[in-house]
Amino acid sequence: MEHKKIKIIIAITGASGAPYALRLIEKIEYYREQTEDVAIVFSENGKLVWDFEIISHAQYSIPFRIYRNDDFFAPFASGSAGFYTMIICPCTMGSMGKIANGISDDLISRAADVILKERRKLILVTREMPLNLVHIENMKKITMAGGIICPASPSFYSKPESIDQLIDTVVNRVLSLAGFDIESFRWGDHA
Repeated sequence: MEHKKIKIIIAITGASGAPYALRLIEKIEYYREQTEDVAIVFSENGKLVWDFEIISHAQYSIPFRIYRNDDFFAPFASGSAGFYTMIICPCTMGSMGKIANGISDDLISRAADVILKERRKLILVTREMPLNLVHIENMKKITMAGGIICPASPSFYSKPESIDQLIDTVVNRVLSLAGFDIESFRWGDHA
């Protein structure tokens, strides 16, 4: 049975965790045959954190189209463009707060608003700790609106032996939530 190809938006905001975003992009490129279109957008701070944390991949060229965060003419600023999945990885608490409260003053928050209003799949890979009540209330609002909060909490039952394998425990879960058919460790597998 052939899977429906995914039109996906990847947003990268300014929380620490750019290696998660890098690995997510690398894996989506690997599973490219499962995508119809991939759009990338950085917040201003997201680009700064990316440049700071991805030092060893300084020459890495993102293989998908990158949109400016102030480009409201990007196709996914409208529901009619047919993008059905958006992953914000990593997602700052500030970005989550804007989305939870309907503030659409940049492309990332507008695209997330579109995904929610069209009842499509929004996945926020949050990377903050500890959480305060405002964070928790915003997570509740997004969850009640149909979004998925997927904290960047690595798992250890696959017995990861490197940072890359640990990152993959989060990224593989995100890709599964997004609808990708991927090979990864499942509970019950014995490594």
